[in-house]
Amino acid sequence: MKRLTQNISSEWQQAANMLRPKHVKKKIVAYVESYDDIAFWRDILDEFETPDIRFEIMLPSRTTLGKGKKLALTHDLGPYMIACVDADYDYLMKGATPISHQLCTSPYILHTYVYAIENYQCYAPGLHKSCTRATLNDRTIIDFEAFFAEYSRIIWPLFVWSVWSYRHGRDCEFGITNMAETITFHDLNIHNIAQSFETLRHKVNKRINRLHQRFPEGKKTYKPLMQELLDMGIHPEDTYLYIQGHALKDGVTIPLLTPVCTQLRRERERDIERYALHATQFQNELSSYRHSSIPIEIALSKSTTYRKSAPFQALKADITRLITESGTAK
Repeated sequence: MKRLTQNISSEWQQAANMLRPKHVKKKIVAYVESYDDIAFWRDILDEFETPDIRFEIMLPSRTTLGKGKKLALTHDLGPYMIACVDADYDYLMKGATPISHQLCTSPYILHTYVYAIENYQCYAPGLHKSCTRATLNDRTIIDFEAFFAEYSRIIWPLFVWSVWSYRHGRDCEFGITNMAETITFHDLNIHNIAQSFETLRHKVNKRINRLHQRFPEGKKTYKPLMQELLDMGIHPEDTYLYIQGHALKDGVTIPLLTPVCTQLRRERERDIERYALHATQFQNELSSYRHSSIPIEIALSKSTTYRKSAPFQALKADITRLITESGTAK
């Protein structure tokens, strides 16, 4: 016999809301993909709660430890039961697959627009603030916005090929993993970024040449796809927001920010040594500083600067529409 909770739907949740006293807020259940997503979506949905509506964020299964986008999207969604997921490439596929069609057409699926939560954490205008939060040193070493704009311009042509391969069912030959291997850094020297970019450009061009040879049929469809992506508001300068989130964070952002933070921490520790009046003060100040600083990974997870980005504004508009519908539903 099936458990009653397995049959819960948006209509069931709506009926449950109606049975509650009038002073109790209506509940909208929001299913997310994994534990890591709960805090992210809670921070976002908090500002949209009203005197009449609240969100309850949970994993997609009430009876198992099952996680993931597919499971989150299997529920009978509606105004009072929604899914909050990463866009991945499904947003860029524009309905070419069943999941993409569902994500792009359902008003009850909120998605990040960028590839994943990690892309928001790596939003370039917020990286200096993350380094400051991690090291308690506000000195600028690298112009992160300029770095990611140039990085994005270099990988843009290959990114279009990556989307092309998924649109045309050739991702088994050039998939996300192949893309990640090409566009991540194995050795990033923050004191010679130009050389790192030159190495990256060589890798990207080499991969593109192979794709031209492997997929000659792409000659007619590549440029129209590029224009379609541009029309969607995806530009060469912000490509990094739409590549695989883990590849961006672990293969680009962390390799860039780690040596920057190391240098900033050394500078701060040298200042403490220089201005300490005696050994005891030095040890106390150094201990206090190291206790107050945090790993860059944690600083990134606390970043909220992405809220100024265009993709996030699109997400906010979707949430506003959802709240309006839920607030007027009887």
